[in-house]
Amino acid sequence: MAKALPSFDPRQKMLKTDFEVAHKWDTDLKDVELHHHDFYEVNFLISGDVTYVIESRVYHVRPGDMLIINPRELHQVYIKPDAAPYERYMLWITPSLLQQLSSEQTDLCRCFDMTRPHYSNLLYLSAEQRRAIPAMMEALLQEQAQPAFGSDLLQKNLLTELMIHVNRLADSPLIATEPGTNDNSVVAQVIDYINLHYQQPLSLDMLAERFFVSKYHLSHEFNKQMGTGIYQYIQKKRLLIARQLMAQGQKPVEVFSACGFRDYPAFFRAFRKVYGLSPRAYVHSLTADFTC
Repeated sequence: MAKALPSFDPRQKMLKTDFEVAHKWDTDLKDVELHHHDFYEVNFLISGDVTYVIESRVYHVRPGDMLIINPRELHQVYIKPDAAPYERYMLWITPSLLQQLSSEQTDLCRCFDMTRPHYSNLLYLSAEQRRAIPAMMEALLQEQAQPAFGSDLLQKNLLTELMIHVNRLADSPLIATEPGTNDNSVVAQVIDYINLHYQQPLSLDMLAERFFVSKYHLSHEFNKQMGTGIYQYIQKKRLLIARQLMAQGQKPVEVFSACGFRDYPAFFRAFRKVYGLSPRAYVHSLTADFTC
């Protein structure tokens, strides 16, 4: 009997404190907006006509491809509902756990390092790897669903093995990795500029002037490509970096200016509006849940 797969779940927050693995099947993802995570994400596509927008890059993902996403990358997925269902294996794993699984010689977080030469979110697999990777993820899923003696150790071993393979894929000159489509459009240039200058004052008027376009054209094109406005994108970028800085131990009163907010009250209001809790409450939740 075929395994029943869970219906679409718009949840973008981990329920566990270390990792989650899932086998998902969806036909409509219209409820997912441009978003980010506090954890690393690994997706292996089984079927579907899927396009990912990650920062200024656009990836058309094919069955058998793997996609990796860093916590600092805002992203959104689009699927064609009249095509095959969007079926994939998905792994969410916290930076703290991945660091624990690493060694002095082997940094399993390396594949997510956006400063690496030729960094790409999209990884192409060989025929053998297209069989091996989902088999490892299924074994991990089954061990998590039906724990037995030694399950904690076995899950760590499976995770380590999987992430070693992902890093080898990201580094291998034999497996082609190519950057997502980035046609040097004004939207891509603006996103790259925001990512480098989020600490500084930014506005639609300033960006339009800098890139020699009308603010109306820039606003329209940005909304069309990214599904959100420039102001909202800047806020999300600043807030995700603020969350990561606080997770690394910085205090909320130290973070707001480093992320481009004009004052603490503005940061406080934006943070609570988006995440539903104050910056201090978020820091407290990190300590309570032992997450990073």
